[in-house]
Amino acid sequence: MPGQPFDTWKLREAARCFHRGGLIAYPTEAVYGLGCDPLDSAAVERLLRLKDRPVAKGLILIAADFAQLLPFVRQLPPDLMQPVFDSWPGPNTWLLPARKDTPAWLTGCHDSLAVRVTAHPIAGALCRACRSPLVSTSANRSNHPPARSALSVRLAMGTAVDCILSGPLGVSKRPTSIRDARSGHHIRE
Repeated sequence: MPGQPFDTWKLREAARCFHRGGLIAYPTEAVYGLGCDPLDSAAVERLLRLKDRPVAKGLILIAADFAQLLPFVRQLPPDLMQPVFDSWPGPNTWLLPARKDTPAWLTGCHDSLAVRVTAHPIAGALCRACRSPLVSTSANRSNHPPARSALSVRLAMGTAVDCILSGPLGVSKRPTSIRDARSGHHIRE
């Protein structure tokens, strides 16, 4: 998959959609993700409504690199950050302490934020094109199977998704693992 071509025109269209408050579906390491601008409360609210997901659960942010996540999270001491950095880019989501000004619509009822530096070339390119991390949740309604193709996204979500980037999924068969960087405990395997 690295080096796989994808439509740069569609990528620019997705970035414009992001900056207009739109919802974007895109391939990730295991399933299609549904994302938006993490600082646009109306876009996040729309995403949560579409998925029928409670805000209290919190969300995941994906990024092209760790620098994109720094406005949202605090770093831990080097010995706790090393396993995080060693696992990125890749299909590993980590809970890091949220900055005090991180919006509650991202953290939910938690003092941490789930973050990942993606290894998926299209998801990473989208983050770079938007010059921002993206909210990243599976492109499905709650209690429904995650979408594994652009067509599945369209069939499940109709026109509620403003832009779909089509492309191959990564090789992971299950959604990314989630671990707490402070304790090392697995939240989701």
